[in-house]
Amino acid sequence: MRNTKKMYLIIMIPAVLLFFTFHTYPALQGLFYSFTNWKGYGEWDFVGVKNYLNLFEDKRVFDAYIFTFKFAIISTILVNFLSLLIALGLNTKIKFQKTLRAIYFLPYILSGLIVAFIFNFIFAHFLPDIGDSLGIEFLSKNILGDKNLAWIGIIIVAVWQAVAFNTLLYLAGLVTITEDLYEAASIDGAGVWTKFWQITFPLIAPFFTINMVLSMKGFLMVFDQIVALTGGGPGTSTESISLLIYRDGFDGGQFAYQSANAIIYFIVIVIISVLQMRVLEKKGVGNS
Repeated sequence: MRNTKKMYLIIMIPAVLLFFTFHTYPALQGLFYSFTNWKGYGEWDFVGVKNYLNLFEDKRVFDAYIFTFKFAIISTILVNFLSLLIALGLNTKIKFQKTLRAIYFLPYILSGLIVAFIFNFIFAHFLPDIGDSLGIEFLSKNILGDKNLAWIGIIIVAVWQAVAFNTLLYLAGLVTITEDLYEAASIDGAGVWTKFWQITFPLIAPFFTINMVLSMKGFLMVFDQIVALTGGGPGTSTESISLLIYRDGFDGGQFAYQSANAIIYFIVIVIISVLQMRVLEKKGVGNS
């Protein structure tokens, strides 16, 4: 027993120290500086809650929140819809089933920045060249350069890469459903839609809840795709909260101000995640 406790301490203490050093301490430091006017360098003074109050009057911050929520909500819906369809298709008995699963998971293991840079080339050069050749006006235009369409390009890239992970989770849920249930439903005359709504979806509901929460949280923190595709432009039309915090916090001399923004955003994400869990559980989604 003593040897077990010693081994436990030997394993846990370094992990706790590393977690505190690279996660907890920086977070506490950011919280501290959010009550100051520190620019990231030089001297500073305490300003109390001034930074937090100024956030609610900052139009650029407001616009970044609006864009981020619009992006996150649309992307979350699309990702879960597409990944569930793909999972249902891959769960059927078809040839090369395992190979197809590996192919669909491939985008998730690629670097977000690399994927976004590739799509940047596709949107800026490849598609416009095809559009010019075929005489298709819509394709001839680089949507990333249009402030009204650039967000669509970001959603396409983010959804394409995120579908893989969600599909994997849905597949994990689908394999827990026995064929006996479907056979019994078929004997009772149930159709495809009836089987899905009465058998499939209720049994994979916990996986649906997990996917919805993780997807929303991940998309609310979108950063890589925006940096590589638009850099927050044109203008600030595709500037997310994460990008705003990074850009102005480290390059704009607003370290303390953006630290307050980061604290507020952290609280917002936690509240949204908790509300999602509560709402889905209240409606019976997520209860096995």
